[in-house]
Order: sequence, then C-alpha cells, then structure tokens
Amino acid sequence: MHELLLAQRGATDDMPFGPDVAVYRVGGKMFALIALERMPSQVNLKCDPERAIDLRERYPESVLPGYHMSKKHWNTVLLDGTVRRDLLVELVEHSWQLIFDGLTGAAHAEIE
Repeated sequence: MHELLLAQRGATDDMPFGPDVAVYRVGGKMFALIALERMPSQVNLKCDPERAIDLRERYPESVLPGYHMSKKHWNTVLLDGTVRRDLLVELVEHSWQLIFDGLTGAAHAEIE
C-alpha cells in the first residue's frame, strides 16, 4: 500500500501524529492515512460522499466509515484481502484526485 500511495503524482509521506500513523499528502493536503499498528492493516481514504455510502453497502465488512475522520468524506478500508487490488488502486487514485482537484492552480503547476 505504501508504494501505491507514494506512486501518486506529487505524493509525499510523513508521520505528524507519531510513529504509528503514516500520512500521505499531495500539495500538503492529506489524501490517505495508515495506522501502522492496527490489525488487520487499514487505510483511510477520502471519498465522494455518495460513493462512500455505496462502497460501505457493497463491502460492509471491509469498507467502514472513516476511523477518527469525517464519516461523510472518508472511508477506512481494511487491507485483509477482501477488497480487490484493482478496486484499492481505484480508491487510492480517487482519493488523490479529490485532493488534487481542490488545490490551487499554482499547486497544480508545481506538482505537474
């Protein structure tokens, strides 16, 4: 998951909440968060609110309202193998895109 998140254009990572939580950003804004010590592993990803609800209904055991995040805009996805890899890639790209789209034109130019 770490490699996938950092493969997003302009992505960076840091640990502002301590050594147990990795935060992934684009343009200084968070698009993903991984709690490193939680089992099973999980990632919080930003999501369009309607799509977030749909995903939670389709994957009730694996896609949950965002843990310690806005439940409307974030999902927690368990990385236990029940969510297909191609869907995980799509969700990471969707999260990145939501944040990227909200950045200024100057930030877009810097990332491009």
